[in-house]
Amino acid sequence: MSKIFALVDCNSFYASCEKLFRPDLRHAPVVVLSNNDGCVVARSPEARALGIGMAVPFFQVEALARRCGVAVFSSNYALYADMSARVMSVLEDMAPAVEVYSIDEAFLDLTGVSHIHSLETFGQQLRQRVLRWTGIATGVGIAPTKTLAKLANHAAKRYPATGGVVDLSSPERQQRLLRRVPVADVWGVGRRLTRQLQAQGVQTAADLAAMSPRLARQRFSVVLERTVRELNGESCLSLEQQPAVKQQIICSRSFGQRIERFDEMKQAICSYAARAAEKLREQGQYAKVVSVFIRTSPFQPGLPFYSNTATAELPLPDNDTRVIINRSVRLLRQIWRDDHRYMKAGVMLGDFHAPGCYQPELFDEPGTQSGNPKLMQALDQINRSGRGKVFFAGQGLSPEWAMKRERLSPSYTTRWEDIPCAG
Repeated sequence: MSKIFALVDCNSFYASCEKLFRPDLRHAPVVVLSNNDGCVVARSPEARALGIGMAVPFFQVEALARRCGVAVFSSNYALYADMSARVMSVLEDMAPAVEVYSIDEAFLDLTGVSHIHSLETFGQQLRQRVLRWTGIATGVGIAPTKTLAKLANHAAKRYPATGGVVDLSSPERQQRLLRRVPVADVWGVGRRLTRQLQAQGVQTAADLAAMSPRLARQRFSVVLERTVRELNGESCLSLEQQPAVKQQIICSRSFGQRIERFDEMKQAICSYAARAAEKLREQGQYAKVVSVFIRTSPFQPGLPFYSNTATAELPLPDNDTRVIINRSVRLLRQIWRDDHRYMKAGVMLGDFHAPGCYQPELFDEPGTQSGNPKLMQALDQINRSGRGKVFFAGQGLSPEWAMKRERLSPSYTTRWEDIPCAG
């Protein structure tokens, strides 16, 4: 039986989440800003129509936004993550297998669905249920390969006449779309590769599909060979239902204001270490290596640039927040230098091991692991409950260095006091 994939992509996801709980903004232009309210990372269609570009520093368009009544929000990651989980839950109810590709995208395996429903009809049912149950609008692309499904989704969102669903299961429809799509819009073809392909006369997705797979591999890479095969309807990329285990965890942020005092930097490092340990436990891993880095801005006139990293191994792999905070603070002391204005810091964890899979050294004493799994489990349960928050004193109570988020919306779905009230 031939494979059939669907790619479901949320429309202007961050901006849609902000509009969802603000009916007064239903038809208003909305933009969402990056960390520290720096650049535009999401725009509603109304904001795009005003000419506000993606990744543009906000100060460059602030006057335009004020003049045109644009609603501006800081990134509310708790809200976006929760709404994403709700969307994915709806998709998992309707499809036999789902790969969560990103916070606002998922691949679905629809193999066999065409024996029961028209694929386009099923795509419309997907859209309608997600919209009805979550309030988030989506586009659906359906095709025999994941690369073609990406292109179908692109067409579904670009051309309103499609009704938000494009079915490319027909070879004839595939060819018509491939002739209209620039090669730069093909999934996995970046800017550098686009320039190389265009130099050889490959301008459209159809031109790329006409390339010999063997030639694509010889001149470029096995990745491009797979892309060529996928464009021709040969499925080379399977559905990844289990996310790959990360080999490294990094928690890092630019500060809302420069840090000059060790105590403030210590609070930041403790906070990043705590979050890194939490992520480590979420994927059921233990880390052997801890690194800490700090740096100043290279663009401060008249001030020296300083950047440094310190790394150490734990006696045994661990995921206890207390252990990782303790080692991170010791590393920070090694690289801290007074008389600098630091703009960024971070904690990195590496050399991961599954529980019970680490082979100790010959002279390691059994039972020297200092972590307390039951304590960490209780900590995580409390913090995930939404009813309270437990943190370590070293993280500080109200850090002035915290990321600038002056336009943050309420956590409508993850904090009791922020739940909207009708009437």
